[in-house]
Amino acid sequence: MIGAWLAQRKTPAIYQAFNRHDLKAVLSNLADEVTFIFPGDVRASGVHTGKEAVARWFEQFFAQFPTLRFTVRRVAVANLFDMVGNNVVVTRWDVEVVNRQGRQGQNSGVTVTTLLRGKAVHIQDFIFDTGPNFRAAWGEG
Repeated sequence: MIGAWLAQRKTPAIYQAFNRHDLKAVLSNLADEVTFIFPGDVRASGVHTGKEAVARWFEQFFAQFPTLRFTVRRVAVANLFDMVGNNVVVTRWDVEVVNRQGRQGQNSGVTVTTLLRGKAVHIQDFIFDTGPNFRAAWGEG
């Protein structure tokens, strides 16, 4: 139970680290062997394997979106009785962004994160709008 409680409490803090562009805080929650899957058909899309690759992805993300504000709407865990940090965390969020070209945008999504001993080993984003607005926000529309 303590592992589930910690995951639910820690998740909003991670999104606040995104909002601050605090790469060190974000990376502290990732296992070395993490895999991150980002949807869509932009240069940032795809499978990013290893902490260094995911760090590069976040560096690009923060550079593309100098202004961003994630709002966590709900956090759920698969195993309420987790005691050691082995769990699956599902986070529903909204985001407002301004990209480096000054274009404003917003989106919503769900992130599914698999934890092993409290560190993320697999992260997959499911984003509501990956169409023209999404591509334009990434400077590819």
